[in-house]
Amino acid sequence: MSRKPTLAVVGATGAVGTVMLQILSQHADIWGEIRLVASPRSAGRKLAVRGEEIEVLALSEEVFDGVDVAMFDVPDEVSAQWAPVAAAKGVVVVDNSAAFRMDPDVPLVVPEVNPHAARVRPRGIVANPNCTTLSMIVAVGALHAEFGLRELIVSSYQAVSGAGRDGVDTLRRQLKLVAGSELGTSPGDVRRAVGDDTGPFPEPVALNVVPWAGSLKDDGWSSEEMKVRDESRKILGLPGLRVAATCVRVPVVTTHSLTVHARFEDEVTVDRAREILATAPGVVLFDDPAAGEFPTPADVVGTDPTWVGRVRRSLDDPTALELFVCGDNLRKGAALNTAQIAELVAGEFTTG
Repeated sequence: MSRKPTLAVVGATGAVGTVMLQILSQHADIWGEIRLVASPRSAGRKLAVRGEEIEVLALSEEVFDGVDVAMFDVPDEVSAQWAPVAAAKGVVVVDNSAAFRMDPDVPLVVPEVNPHAARVRPRGIVANPNCTTLSMIVAVGALHAEFGLRELIVSSYQAVSGAGRDGVDTLRRQLKLVAGSELGTSPGDVRRAVGDDTGPFPEPVALNVVPWAGSLKDDGWSSEEMKVRDESRKILGLPGLRVAATCVRVPVVTTHSLTVHARFEDEVTVDRAREILATAPGVVLFDDPAAGEFPTPADVVGTDPTWVGRVRRSLDDPTALELFVCGDNLRKGAALNTAQIAELVAGEFTTG
């Protein structure tokens, strides 16, 4: 007979943690006890999950006693400290931070693409990819399985919620400053109106796009761009995959978008690509430009799938496809994929 495993949600009071609780309430009830865990300053709060009010516990070694699976949505440094503590107690940790993604002993899992990888976890930890990678990889993975991927060139249009609540608050403040004005018609006028209130961004994001997301890495690349490259290679099992990414912040609250130029081993056809995308798990094909139908963040926000439109074969390369994809960066881009991995692991907890 099967038993329902015990789940801990670490970082339950954060933006992604809040979405995790919604998903737990919406998905099949496969969990037994659910423990909500956060920093000591949030301990004692009560949050609703599965129709019950559950008190938030302070993060400590003891909260993992008797836990089978723990979903972590906390800063990198907190995961780096506490995920091994939980794993040492026999907990399977599903971590949403960047702390373990490129660790060779930690699988990086997208259930629609490489679910088998979740079964081999020498450190007791499974990593969740970055939200930008997740916004495209389900669609790209489905095409790779058919055509054999050789190269990716992508540009991302990333929502401010990817920078956390501070990013969202910053955009909303800036929008109030520029509302009803004639700003955006002369050089620097938006920057002067906003002043130093750029929040986590190097430039104003209202009435603007900022060609930067993440921190500076070697040779002018950003950390977000390197994540797209490194994580795509690991998830798809293509260590030599050629990837070039440019990550851009746009004045959208939630949902990342990407343009994707994908080059394959063999010649591709749009009809076959559309068939693959229309039937791929976790993908919605929404592609009729003549009728004005293609995915946008305003339509995709709050939904689970990766939405794909503007499917075209490259004009100059019969082995390449051009796509536009959108994915909610707080759902599939973070909380949902984490929950899906945890659900895979939960199936292992059976008694004969």
